[in-house]
Amino acid sequence: QVQLVESGGGLVQAGGSLRLSCAASGRTFNMHGMGWFRQAPGKGREFVSSINWSGDSTYYTDSVKGRFAISRDNAKNTVYLQMNSLKPEDTAVYYCAAAPTSRSDYFRRDEYEYWGQGTQVTVSS
Repeated sequence: QVQLVESGGGLVQAGGSLRLSCAASGRTFNMHGMGWFRQAPGKGREFVSSINWSGDSTYYTDSVKGRFAISRDNAKNTVYLQMNSLKPEDTAVYYCAAAPTSRSDYFRRDEYEYWGQGTQVTVSS
């Protein structure tokens, strides 16, 4: 069992930056690949980024490539999402999730086992 708690969301102007954190409980954190998803009002939950257990394999959805960076610190049981050059269309609730294995190649919501409660990111124009 893994429990996840996101933090770091907030209100930022377009072009600004935020760093989201996802703290995990449990001793099995480094056995799980981790992902970030987001859900905008009236839309489905979409994949943003994922990372494997060691941090050397990452994936990004096209719309955030070059602007967002995922990383993890297994000693702190935490995964991060650094978001730069934010755009109004990045506005959403951001969720972290734990994958069923240590790999990062999971892109569908239903592939992830554990979820946090989400943190709101609002980007003003």
